[in-house]
Amino acid sequence: MISRRVQAIKAAPTLLIDAKAKTLKQQGVDIVNFGPGEPDFDTPKHIKEIAIKAIDEGYTKYLPVGGTIELKDAIINKLKRDNNLDYLREEIIVSCGAKHSIYNLLQTIIDDGDEVIILAPFWVSYTDMVSLAGGKPVIINTDAKSTFKVSPEQIKKAITKKTKALILNSPSNPTGSAYSASELEAIGTICVQNNVLIIADDIYEKLVYDGFKFVSIASLSKEIKEMTIVINGVSKAYAMTGWRIGYAAGRKDVIEGMSKIQSQSTSNPTSISMKASVEALNGDQSEVEVMRKEFEKRRDFIVDALNKIENVECLKPQGSFYVFPNIQKYLGKTFEGRKIATDIDLADFLLDRAKIAIVPGSPFGVQGHIRLSYALSIQDSKKGIDRLKSALEELKDSD
Repeated sequence: MISRRVQAIKAAPTLLIDAKAKTLKQQGVDIVNFGPGEPDFDTPKHIKEIAIKAIDEGYTKYLPVGGTIELKDAIINKLKRDNNLDYLREEIIVSCGAKHSIYNLLQTIIDDGDEVIILAPFWVSYTDMVSLAGGKPVIINTDAKSTFKVSPEQIKKAITKKTKALILNSPSNPTGSAYSASELEAIGTICVQNNVLIIADDIYEKLVYDGFKFVSIASLSKEIKEMTIVINGVSKAYAMTGWRIGYAAGRKDVIEGMSKIQSQSTSNPTSISMKASVEALNGDQSEVEVMRKEFEKRRDFIVDALNKIENVECLKPQGSFYVFPNIQKYLGKTFEGRKIATDIDLADFLLDRAKIAIVPGSPFGVQGHIRLSYALSIQDSKKGIDRLKSALEELKDSD
């Protein structure tokens, strides 16, 4: 009954873990949840007020498939203001979240057997979305020595005659690593030379720290822009994950293809969410900076706390709201006869024993790590890290 393509993919593990943690919490269990990929802040009040007004005024009907002119113009203004990028309305599409934008894009550009380069660690949905489109994910591995960033030489080596695209997420989920302008230019030049489309997932662009300057790869040259589809949305910067608004900007023929896909699936994104997103992009931006500063404090705390745990190593990320510590030295240990062979085993153990929810590194393409979100208060983070430390100390060497 179930198709082979659906049998071949997995449900998003980050969502499964978050759901399990929330279920336990509803049952009265004191869970510290490091799993969610969303800000714990509320959507700014001025954005919510516009949505309420839209409801009151009956803004509840069908709208253009690819988004309203008003929102497209707000996106165009945002890309010009923040990223020095110029686009026309026909080069913009609004979808039901940045994930939906990427899905539509891959369905539009991929033919059976086309290869898409994905940089590990990667966001868990990239590989399955490529596979669903009939493509083949080609993984380039990185590690802590390279601060989880790919080299131009690695990209050159991975490109074949079948390579259609490269997905670039900077700042990254799950590592928080971010590329400088010069690093991006080197990657962009290689892609232009080899006719490889760049899918630039910029969703965490507003969440960067220590004075790091985010640069959109599409802004580096006319040639690179022509080979780039920019993906972004309001979810992370404006604490609007549940509103489900993302967008793509790029060449007209690709955007038209994405609109065809969307017209036969979801049709227009939610009318009320689009109204709210216009206000998010055009309105007061001060709360974005308030959230960013708080995330920076939380990052500093959690990185320091993790590195104080014996045999745990954690790089300080430049962006997003995740850390990706190495816990390899705890794998192979046991607890009361229960062997912790993999990071997935460790995640299960920590939820059962320590009542903390984390995401194992394996679904992100890297074994021996765990991902922790610091989109929770420092007080909760401290409680969770204390529990993590105690649980790890209970693990014993195998006989």
